[in-house]
Amino acid sequence: MDSIYKWAETSNLEQSFSLERFQRYIEWAGGNKEKAFALYALNTTISESFYTPLHILEVALRNSLHNAMTQNFGEIWYENDAIIYGNLKLKLQKAKADLTAEAREHTSGRIISVLTLGFWTGLMSPEYENLWRSTLYTAFTKEDGTGFARKEITRQLTPIRVLRNRIAHHEPIIYWNLHKHYNSILALTRCISKDAATWSEHHSRFVSIMPPDGIELITH
Repeated sequence: MDSIYKWAETSNLEQSFSLERFQRYIEWAGGNKEKAFALYALNTTISESFYTPLHILEVALRNSLHNAMTQNFGEIWYENDAIIYGNLKLKLQKAKADLTAEAREHTSGRIISVLTLGFWTGLMSPEYENLWRSTLYTAFTKEDGTGFARKEITRQLTPIRVLRNRIAHHEPIIYWNLHKHYNSILALTRCISKDAATWSEHHSRFVSIMPPDGIELITH
């Protein structure tokens, strides 16, 4: 691996990474480009390790919310204009347009699968508080069997969504408290499905990749 980093130091790889973005890694490495490339590689590897827990959480979240809505309003609850309106209506229309562009039928299962995480988190925004109290709260359960307040869920979900978006846009995450975020993802998944959380934890590579004490960076 050392030979790769030494080669990279004298190549055009730095420019491929964007000088402005890569400069942060150089600063974290105390000016040592070889170490900076190692940190960059570690960031991509750790980002990759989050795929499984984030994937399982998002799938479990949308299916649990869909099931809760289906029980009260039927399988095509999303077509009810009294429920879905405003920005969420636009996101629904976008999902349908994407299916049409791919010549795929607008089945309930397909629509649910292409709706973005922004749609599902939007469904738990303050303007849907009444819907939460009547229906959506059933999608999450505490260890003692009681339910959550809407804000308890969104408070956990917001930083997870930020992390997900940073990873999707190839941004650095190694300076974050990643153990805390990983545990938060598993905890929220467990509130939806204990089995899904167990499966996620078993298949995740995060613990085997991430140093237990975090990553040493030069931040001054």
